[in-house]
Amino acid sequence: MAIDSGATAWILASTALVMIMTPGVGFFYGGLVRRKNFISMISLSFVAFALVSIQWVLIGYSLAFGQDIGGFIGNLQYLGLNNVGMEPGSYSAAIPGLLYMVFQLVFATVTMAIVTSGFAERIKFSAYLVFALLWTTIVYDPLAHWVWGGGWAAQFGAIDFAGGTVVHISSGFAALALALVIGKRVGFGKYAMEPNNIPLTILGAALLWFGWFGFNAGSAIGANGLAAQAFVTTNTAAAAGAMAWLLVSWIHGKPSSLGFVSGAVAGLVAITPGAGYVTPMAALLIGAIGGVLCYGMLLFRIRKNLDESLDAWAIHGMGGLWGALATGIFAVAAVNGASGLLEGNVHQFIANATGAFAALIYAFVITYVLAAIIDKTIGLRVTEEEEYVGLDISQHGERC
Repeated sequence: MAIDSGATAWILASTALVMIMTPGVGFFYGGLVRRKNFISMISLSFVAFALVSIQWVLIGYSLAFGQDIGGFIGNLQYLGLNNVGMEPGSYSAAIPGLLYMVFQLVFATVTMAIVTSGFAERIKFSAYLVFALLWTTIVYDPLAHWVWGGGWAAQFGAIDFAGGTVVHISSGFAALALALVIGKRVGFGKYAMEPNNIPLTILGAALLWFGWFGFNAGSAIGANGLAAQAFVTTNTAAAAGAMAWLLVSWIHGKPSSLGFVSGAVAGLVAITPGAGYVTPMAALLIGAIGGVLCYGMLLFRIRKNLDESLDAWAIHGMGGLWGALATGIFAVAAVNGASGLLEGNVHQFIANATGAFAALIYAFVITYVLAAIIDKTIGLRVTEEEEYVGLDISQHGERC
């Protein structure tokens, strides 16, 4: 079958859009940490892009999208991009196999960038490199195969249009596990650790919102009506999440810009698994509930004195979980052939819930074990003196 030039052009553009989300995460997080860790936090995201790009080309794509082995992982048929070329690939007859590969690559890179929330301002850079490589291989690649590569979750009927389970549940609960293993920052809870640059965080959120159109609408793998549907539901949910967070947080103080952009990200996370399965009106509700839920989880995290202070767990983990369940509720057959609980399809809700909670448990447990092993061997955390000086100087020899 001939390659569809329109679809190819759109997925090329979508890949570039999703790529900008990885530095977007870096800017978002970089503005939230203290100034002495500003360069370090941004660097973690940029390094994630390069490191995971190499891993994906060598082995990651094959593990995620190779022929199914026991419903858990792919085989090595695409090792080193063997059998992946300019002709249409097995996962799309409309675009080159290489394009589908690199479109999936940028999803993997942004996922690792989100995970960095869990060890902000206290991770040893050498340990981060080891962790990122192992986590992508052992956690992300199998989850991608479960849902998108023909694994057990897909076989059971779970649907995830653009990564609510694969990207957001995995990264959010991985960040929670990391925060528990690495421990609190020195002085956490004793004195204020204020964001150093909220305008930069707002810029990061803008890049995320912009890139998310490629993230979700690009997942239609075509320049078609489904892409337009996903584009509209994405923007609608983001706006609803932003306004919902703003309004509920206003009750506890002033309507902050940081709360507004956090709500937008929460809405974007919540709609991701259902962007190509639900209507714009459902997206409005999904985004608004996502904003309120994630704000509540942030308050819960603060009450528990948990130092996962960039809130990947509250926003990506819990927002992704809500989105996966909401897709099983609100999916309508008229959009993309899948019907949810509201149309009487109980199995779709069960399948999505099963896939989501399995991913949650897998990501949390394997991340916890992996982080604990690294901590006991090469050490996960910088020394107290290095943490006091700041990671910009102690890990990179640079000053902002």
